[in-house]
Amino acid sequence: MTVRVGISGWRYPRWRGDFYPRGLVQRRELAYVAERMPTVELNGSFYSLQRPTSYTRWRDETPDDFVFAVKGSRYVSHMLRLRGVETALANFFASGVLALGAKLGPVLWQLPERLAFDPEALDAFLRGLPRTTGEALALARRHDARVDGRAWLQIDAHRPIRYALEPRSPSYEDPGAAAILREHDVALVVADTAGRFPAFGEQTASFTYVRLHGAEDLYASGYTPEQLDAWAERIRGWAGGEPARDVFVYFDNDARGFAPHDAVALGERVRQDPSVP
Repeated sequence: MTVRVGISGWRYPRWRGDFYPRGLVQRRELAYVAERMPTVELNGSFYSLQRPTSYTRWRDETPDDFVFAVKGSRYVSHMLRLRGVETALANFFASGVLALGAKLGPVLWQLPERLAFDPEALDAFLRGLPRTTGEALALARRHDARVDGRAWLQIDAHRPIRYALEPRSPSYEDPGAAAILREHDVALVVADTAGRFPAFGEQTASFTYVRLHGAEDLYASGYTPEQLDAWAERIRGWAGGEPARDVFVYFDNDARGFAPHDAVALGERVRQDPSVP
């Protein structure tokens, strides 16, 4: 059981001269983050297929025990709407995700607000996800021309792959959604979105995934010491409960530069409990 607190993305011009010291070159920003927190959520993978050279560079710029959560392609979640996704998933896993090796953490699928809960579609999508890096490699080999000449088709070991789902439609408050997620050991994301989208909170997997987008102003407001204390308490409850769970927490309130400061502050609070690694 471990708790990892980090940020969603790290390349934000507004952070330079604030979280990042003046004069720090851009190529050193990830290493600077990795000295201060144990995980980062890759969000560029949501917008477009990244390249293996990027994944290998990120892997090599971080410590051995660092972990990357990877945000799944919006082509799968927002355009195909979880249907007919086999080739798109093959391209996603062939794009370099597997190059992260032991540093590959959970894969996050964020759903658009307009995508309502459909039991059959959700169950079929989750059944089609590769559950190990070996299965992901087999799927990646079925990629199409979009990644010809730039596919990463190797693994260093067979490892399990974890998944988290962040729906934004209130229809996912249906108990049936949690039941399907629990069947597939997929975490229902605990999301703080300033009341804009459902927060959820039910535990559906062997780990917990939290995204903190801002308590009062979506993507923009910082967290007060009292709010961070409350989140630290919840995290300790998940990590030390029965069953104990690994916990991944990512701050996405990046618009005004609060995310990295809040991540460091929450990480310090969690570490004050000697029972939480």
